[in-house]
Amino acid sequence: MPHVTTLSDVEKSKEAKPSRPVRVAEAIKALVVEEAMQPGDRLPSETDMMARFSMSKGTIREAMRILEAQGLIKTRTGPGGGAFVHEVSRDRAKALLGNYFYFKNLTIGDIYQMRRALEPVNAAFLAGKLPATVLRQLEEITTSYDKPAQSAEEERKQHLASLRFHALLAEQSHNPLLGFIIDFMVKLLADITVYRQLYTPVNPELRKRGSDYQKRLLAALKEGDAGAAKAIMTAHMETAWALMGDQEAIALSRFLPE
Repeated sequence: MPHVTTLSDVEKSKEAKPSRPVRVAEAIKALVVEEAMQPGDRLPSETDMMARFSMSKGTIREAMRILEAQGLIKTRTGPGGGAFVHEVSRDRAKALLGNYFYFKNLTIGDIYQMRRALEPVNAAFLAGKLPATVLRQLEEITTSYDKPAQSAEEERKQHLASLRFHALLAEQSHNPLLGFIIDFMVKLLADITVYRQLYTPVNPELRKRGSDYQKRLLAALKEGDAGAAKAIMTAHMETAWALMGDQEAIALSRFLPE
């Protein structure tokens, strides 16, 4: 029986052989690595690229547009212009990755399963290693939700402030990958909290227990007690998982038909 080409065949073919601009973009990234180029370094000119990769001007320009969209290069026009290596910022990386999860319908459980696994490890390592300036920042954050919220808007602000506590800890991680993943999860949770309105109704227990855990954690971090820091963060994540899950259930019920 003769083979009939299917959509799957076409997709496999595309995966096996990326387009020319994509291949050139990958080659340019390899060039940056091979030549140990740093952010701010100028890339070869368009003419040099055409000769180096034996590609047309249109293909080179499309490859450069791909890299610029990824945040890996910046182009400038005029005298002294050209294409330059650019370091992707943490915020841009989180935004780009967040686009992937936009339609994934993540749940509170999905996020807290990861937080429960990773944040205690980070807290244990940071015990006794945080500079005084960071400890003061963490303490200042906790004071912003010392008192119960009097409105949904105040509750929203307190939720986001409590997440900044964890984002700041993530920024101090000894492991760039671990820190980024935790920071990214915190951003996802902040976004979900806002657009699903998980801060309503006002939940005094969530605020109080979260605040208590963070203050105890801060004390363990100051004292350099890694075991206590890990245990406190673990309990904090488990409690928040349960309480935020309740908030999520209430939010979902608002959209169910009566």
